[in-house]
Amino acid sequence: MEKLTGAQRRHLRSLANVIKSHIYIGKNGLSESVIAAIDEALDFELVKIRFLEFKEQKKELSERIENACRCEMVGMVGHVALFYRQQADPQKRSIALP
Repeated sequence: MEKLTGAQRRHLRSLANVIKSHIYIGKNGLSESVIAAIDEALDFELVKIRFLEFKEQKKELSERIENACRCEMVGMVGHVALFYRQQADPQKRSIALP
């Protein structure tokens, strides 16, 4: 996947305004099961992750998520991070990037 441009990031952030957080990082941190859940949720391309705990380490954890799930962080507002991974099958893609 190519790096996202600024316009594409802006577009994805605008789409994320209406979706609720899918994944919560709590007291157990970023375990293998949480990474698996994030990877599965990324089949729908756009995922919001809320940091309930580990708020001081959210940037490091976000980098780990990017590497483990082969996705890209689109933005972070407060304790909520937004991740995007384009669906591999063109027929199943729900988001058209500008």
